[in-house]
Amino acid sequence: MTVAKNTICLWFDKDAEDAARFYAATFPDSEVTAVHRAPSDYPSGKKGDVLTVQFTVCGIPCLGLNGGPMFKQTEAFSFQIATDDQAETDRYWNAIVGNGGQESACGWCKDRWGLSWQITPRVLTEAMAAGGEEAKRAFEAMMEMTKIDVARIEAARRGD
Repeated sequence: MTVAKNTICLWFDKDAEDAARFYAATFPDSEVTAVHRAPSDYPSGKKGDVLTVQFTVCGIPCLGLNGGPMFKQTEAFSFQIATDDQAETDRYWNAIVGNGGQESACGWCKDRWGLSWQITPRVLTEAMAAGGEEAKRAFEAMMEMTKIDVARIEAARRGD
């Protein structure tokens, strides 16, 4: 197994394996590739406890570290998942929020481990890239949403 040159390391209290398995079951091109157990006791665990989990989220290599409760996830880091339509947006949003997560604003939500996700329809990204009045209308529509409503973004793009 080749280890990526750059890997995102995510700190968990003790649930890195559960989180990684949830991500692998939820997102395409995602899998748990290795689970490593501690060779001896460490400050937040015992010999034999799951210490690290190697996994991918949509093809991005990650390492989950069970480091204990001292550090928490923040919105300063998030995964942004591009979606193609409302059904895909709903599927990911509902998987995260419906399994102990919580809604936020403008397409952001948190999973039950506190990791932030941006569930972002491509139509919104395209509207922002278009610039001008189209971007302004789409942005203003987005600012009123929790989960992104694709039809409302499309209407805003058109000026409806």
